[in-house]
Amino acid sequence: MTAELERLRDWIGRSETRIDTITPVPVAAMSNTLDREDPPPLDGDPLPGLWHWLYFLPMYRHSEAGPDGHPARGGFMPPVPLPRRMFAGSRLTWHRPLRVGEQVTRVSRITEVTPKSGRSGTLVFVKVVHESSGADGLAMVEEQDIVYRDAPNPADPPPAPTPAPTDGAWTREIRPDPLLLFRYSALTFNGHRIHYDRPYAMGEEGYPGLVVHGPLIATLLLDLVRREQPGARITGYRFRAMKPLFDTAPFRVCGRPQADGTVKLWAAGPDGALCMDASATLG
Repeated sequence: MTAELERLRDWIGRSETRIDTITPVPVAAMSNTLDREDPPPLDGDPLPGLWHWLYFLPMYRHSEAGPDGHPARGGFMPPVPLPRRMFAGSRLTWHRPLRVGEQVTRVSRITEVTPKSGRSGTLVFVKVVHESSGADGLAMVEEQDIVYRDAPNPADPPPAPTPAPTDGAWTREIRPDPLLLFRYSALTFNGHRIHYDRPYAMGEEGYPGLVVHGPLIATLLLDLVRREQPGARITGYRFRAMKPLFDTAPFRVCGRPQADGTVKLWAAGPDGALCMDASATLG
């Protein structure tokens, strides 16, 4: 296994280029999915932060899906021989907003592949950098952290959770019912079965219910800024997943403006645990 994991470093430097157009229908669909009252999108409207995940979708044939619903391993991403994959975090910088009607070119590069061993078993960290540009030049840079890991041993005790802050100036309760999770999966063409297939999520991967998408939680946190500070220009954002959330209970997205112009954001689980830690920079 060690030699096989080390060979994954051969994927460092791989790149792919894709072109997409910011069409209005996904924008309207996401607005309704997040229960917003936005006007119909028009050409030239700025795309809200993180809604770029509605584009450059992972198109693969049904026969090319793996047992978990993700694309079969290999291709652009390295073929990591570990059963679980998660979107662990991201760092984003907006040089300008993407806009409805704009044709965008995204260049993606794998910059790091790092195998590690820890208390939870074998891990492989993959860092992917995406640069999105349009007719007016570079618009956005995103660094994504993807983590592959072993299935947990049921006999191992779960790690102690980190308590979430309790001093949020803004708080919104989210009820992650199956409809919300299904709609987000559909909008992002995310076939990962842990988000919509309850027998698979509970029986095959051992979760207590359907798993709330990490990118959905990150989007809800940034949406909280838009609700509390309409018109604010977001120039940077980073988030880190800390603990999974499930459709079995509501959770809270919270925020607190900081003196330096940033907004501290976090998601708190029903047990008060910190499930996502984030920060937005306003320009």
